[in-house]
Amino acid sequence: MTSTVRFEAEDRVAVITMTRPECRNAIDRTMSESLADAFRRFDADEGYDVAVLTGEGPSFCAGADLKAIADGKPNRVEAEGDGPLGPTRMMLGKPVIAAIEGHAVAGGLELAIWCDLRVAARDAILGVLCRRFGVPLIDGGTVRLPRLIGHSRALDLILTGRQIVAEEAFLIGLVNRLAKPGEALSSAIELAESIAAHPQTCLRTDRLSTYEQWEQPSLEAALLNELRRGRTALRDPKLAGAVREFLCDD
Repeated sequence: MTSTVRFEAEDRVAVITMTRPECRNAIDRTMSESLADAFRRFDADEGYDVAVLTGEGPSFCAGADLKAIADGKPNRVEAEGDGPLGPTRMMLGKPVIAAIEGHAVAGGLELAIWCDLRVAARDAILGVLCRRFGVPLIDGGTVRLPRLIGHSRALDLILTGRQIVAEEAFLIGLVNRLAKPGEALSSAIELAESIAAHPQTCLRTDRLSTYEQWEQPSLEAALLNELRRGRTALRDPKLAGAVREFLCDD
């Protein structure tokens, strides 16, 4: 893995850090490949239950590296394989939390909303700032943003290109937790540890069902898929012990 992405362990939590602070962690092709590799590593390793994605320095991510694009070194835009920013087309089997300080804008916002949850410093800035210079959303922004905050609010951000602070992002459901400036990462790790403490088979099947229901042709099909996923959890050999432990604690 190159030096532009760092992979660290915090017990059952993998912390994946974008390390190009000199350009607000803008993602070039090499970095996008490293990010995708980092998340494949996390997803395949049963030593980790939750990942936290963050950026080194004062910003989370400013999106694609426009200087590299201007120099004729664009990110990949093929229909198959990884997304332009790396992991944005992946459906992982385990949750990811974004820890946002500073700017999460343009493709950086798309990367943040690819994550399952977002913890942001109260003074963080989010927005589709690429609207201002004609770069489209091609890492899931036009799909995930309406699903997260509703069509009308998503269009407000997509059409205007305005930036919003984390306080407003929290009010519209774009951000899940607010943290003091400088504490987004520690707050995200604390949240990740609380999620990792739950029985994982059930948590993962329920998580996947919430994503898969968007693709189902009907409510009936979505409910049947939920049941299919749930049966996997019910067959978990650890289930009986977890239930007994809960009853004893109760």
